[in-house]
Amino acid sequence: MRRMLNTIYVTSEDAWLRKDGANLVVEVGGAERGRAPLHMLDGVVSFGRAGASPALLAACAEAGITVSHLDPNGRFLARIEGKRSGNVLLRRAQFRLADDPARRAEIVRSIVAAKAANQRAVVRRALRDHGEAMGADARAALEAAERRLTDVARRTLAAASADALRGLEGEAALVYFGVFARLVRVDDPAFAFGGRSRRPPLDRMNALLSFLYALLGHDCRSALEAHGLDPQVGFLHTDRPGRAGLALDLMEELRPVLADRLALSLVNRRQVDAGDFVVEEAGGVRLTDEARKRVLVAWQERKRDELRHPFLDESMPLGLLAHAQAQLLARHLRGDLDGYPAFIWK
Repeated sequence: MRRMLNTIYVTSEDAWLRKDGANLVVEVGGAERGRAPLHMLDGVVSFGRAGASPALLAACAEAGITVSHLDPNGRFLARIEGKRSGNVLLRRAQFRLADDPARRAEIVRSIVAAKAANQRAVVRRALRDHGEAMGADARAALEAAERRLTDVARRTLAAASADALRGLEGEAALVYFGVFARLVRVDDPAFAFGGRSRRPPLDRMNALLSFLYALLGHDCRSALEAHGLDPQVGFLHTDRPGRAGLALDLMEELRPVLADRLALSLVNRRQVDAGDFVVEEAGGVRLTDEARKRVLVAWQERKRDELRHPFLDESMPLGLLAHAQAQLLARHLRGDLDGYPAFIWK
């Protein structure tokens, strides 16, 4: 199993990154704020307008360390990477399968079923841990959502096409986010959730979810590239210029496990509060700089949590889930596995 390396997150607007021997050094205002050996890094993610020296960028490209630039809300702007890794035969197999409706539908079926099952697991955990303290209406709504998500997962078996499966994925999302507000236990109108909104997020919970999804997207794209796959050519998500369709595919089964649960924990444990967000004049909402740092620490801690992979039957940190799934997908595309075993949280 791959060793879990570190990701450097740079949040200071005036930060400067440079190379010092075999180390990455972060400076703010001319003073060194931190350093890390390059061989211990998997990626560098900067928010805002942090700069980097050409020598560092060259060293990162040569070492396979991806440098990604995001805006303050976590929206992807650009990335710098070295030579593409992987086998051209694997990528050609990926492209051929993406153009085969029947085989494409099989992969989409696994992804959609796993996503619905993982959304159901989030609902079930809320019922198990806090069901007795809920009002009757909230409990009934969550129990109904659990049944519908189970039904969606079962109906994926009968769906004949990728388009039909996309419809089921949309139905599951509607059900799940329809009760998501019931999972927020803090009695604070600032965290009212009326449904998913993006670009920009229109409330605090959506801002937190979007930020975590951006971090997960970075990890999924890096995992796919590390295993020789093209993150642009997906199966569930259709091709679109500038969209990493396969990275979005991989995110779908992992969102409830890695991002949604963390967002709920941060709010319910009051590790973030209403004052940790900025409401902009145009209506968008984003995390403050200080809150963003706390969320990044929580994200790294969440990735260190251990679980047992249901298919591989190996213990691993959550941070390696994307790599494990990318590896399983590559094995399926090579013909080593009859199907793609999407991740189902237990």
